Amino acid sequence: MSKFNKDENKNKEDNKSTTSEGTDVKVELTIEEKLKRSEEKLLRSLADSENQRRRFEKEIKDAFDFGGFNFAKEMLTSLDNLQRAKKSIQDDEVLKKSKEFEKFLKNIEIIEKDLISTFEKNKITKIDCLNKIFDPNFHQAMLEIEDDKVDQGTILQEIQPGFMFGERLLRPSFVGISKKKGEKNDKNK
Repeated sequence: MSKFNKDENKNKEDNKSTTSEGTDVKVELTIEEKLKRSEEKLLRSLADSENQRRRFEKEIKDAFDFGGFNFAKEMLTSLDNLQRAKKSIQDDEVLKKSKEFEKFLKNIEIIEKDLISTFEKNKITKIDCLNKIFDPNFHQAMLEIEDDKVDQGTILQEIQPGFMFGERLLRPSFVGISKKKGEKNDKNK
């Protein structure tokens, strides 16, 4: 036997200790440690699997709930254009004289109502903002209007309506808000 093998055998015997029953304590501890480590790894793996399952369920729910978000946002442009066309037709003096004017206007209103009804069925709702306090989470201020009759920051004009998609903001309302008269002059002084 070589010197290396003798030293290795001696180290193995030094690491072993026996109990009164003659069992190997060091070997039992390592088996218990291995079992404990394996159990911890298994529990971590199970927890990771459960977390991943919950995350996938949430992603699937969000996909169903908000999958049409981008489409809804694009459709708002169509509604805006339809409303602009309606206003343009109402303001045109030449078209007002036409005998088909009222019929044409009714058809545009029917299309507008159908589009709004479809939006509502799909949880797309208009934000009611007139005479409410400005909230930057739902409104975008486009101009300030001097008015001492109402509290500062009250919405006095809606330039473009905002919409919600369920509980998410689809588009903020573009609004005009009140400010006190002479406020700009006070700031300059």
